[in-house]
Amino acid sequence: MSDLTVNPWKRHGKDRLYVNLPDGTAVAWADRLTKVITIKVERYRREAVALLRQHLGDSATVRPSSRPSAPPPAASSVRSSQKSVPSSSSRRGQQRLPELSVADDLARNPPGAVLLEAIAVRGPSSAQRLWSKMLRRPSEWDSWYAGLEGERRVGRELQRLSAHGWRVLHGVGKANGGDIDHLLIGPGGVFAINTKHHPGASVWVGDTMAKINGGQPVPYTAASKAEAAYAQEVLERHCGFPVPVEPVLVFVGVASLHRAVTQYAVRIYQEREVSALAPLSGKLTTEQVERVYGVARHRRAWLRM
Repeated sequence: MSDLTVNPWKRHGKDRLYVNLPDGTAVAWADRLTKVITIKVERYRREAVALLRQHLGDSATVRPSSRPSAPPPAASSVRSSQKSVPSSSSRRGQQRLPELSVADDLARNPPGAVLLEAIAVRGPSSAQRLWSKMLRRPSEWDSWYAGLEGERRVGRELQRLSAHGWRVLHGVGKANGGDIDHLLIGPGGVFAINTKHHPGASVWVGDTMAKINGGQPVPYTAASKAEAAYAQEVLERHCGFPVPVEPVLVFVGVASLHRAVTQYAVRIYQEREVSALAPLSGKLTTEQVERVYGVARHRRAWLRM
């Protein structure tokens, strides 16, 4: 058998098992609830089905192919400056990562990458969306499209910071579920950015909770702190030196934003205010920025808890 591995994947209510090649290329996946297997690369059908049935049982069924699958892409190497993360012997306490392949390169993710994937798999067709708009009917997907628009708008603002020596990644998946909307890496350190799109809303933000239009508290700030702590643990594990990571909450399209915080443990901005991060410096050297970015863009760095 080929060196195929079965990897669990949970996000936005989906519970799947993916069968991957050593370079991370997915050749098949299965929904754990329905036990339906989807083959992405036909040449690995028999092996993938056998592996998945070990987890799902013999009752698992295979979705009929709509068209022949293309062969898997070669595990392309990136430019020498973006190649493998050095071995653990080069830096004390650092864990080794395999050579970065195209399949594992998070730098290829556009803003809203995770939402785009979810919408492509489970979302409505263009015709269904158009029909809902014509009838002015609310849809369960409205919040997903609003979130996607918010991440895209913040992504455009963050991209402007590249002129100041900053690097940005989008849709960084976490092993414990969910993803970090944006990760900003530069001379001022690392910022784990959580985007919230609430068009025309009045937002109140405290040390651990936020309220939208005076509604029930939601744990936006607490969640942002947890994301930053998670990112710091992952990056320091593979970089071998301290990596400062700060949580950031960015609100998009709001009518007003009231910061009622006392601890100031989370940076809170509206979308156009993220430019305030541009002049920050003194936390990471140019070499360290590239090192952290090289680790952060590697999908496999985030797969282990």
